[in-house]
Amino acid sequence: QLVESGGGSVQAGGSLRLSCAVSGDTYRATCMAWFRQAPGKEREGVAGLENDGRTGYADSVKGRFTISKDNANNMVWLQMNSLKPEDTGMYYCAGGYKGGSYLAPSAWTYWGQGTQVTVS
Repeated sequence: QLVESGGGSVQAGGSLRLSCAVSGDTYRATCMAWFRQAPGKEREGVAGLENDGRTGYADSVKGRFTISKDNANNMVWLQMNSLKPEDTGMYYCAGGYKGGSYLAPSAWTYWGQGTQVTVS
């Protein structure tokens, strides 16, 4: 099970930190990721984290977003800085990596309910 929190409304240039509480077999997967979906658009990968600590980011968020994981507490975070209006959307935590590009929705088995981020 994946439960996101931390979304909200911020002004451009502001920051938010999203949290994902993970339970069950999901956390024992090797990778975790964050996705987002804006109204009328497809879900897109934002950031991925591999078991060895390597990270990957969509070009649109590189240098502004950071994905991290706390193994002791089964948490995954997404620190978002210098937010822009185009970052607005529902943000989802993903687990249960199946293979392929970890920024592709088809690579993931489990999804949270999402948390809304609005940047104005």
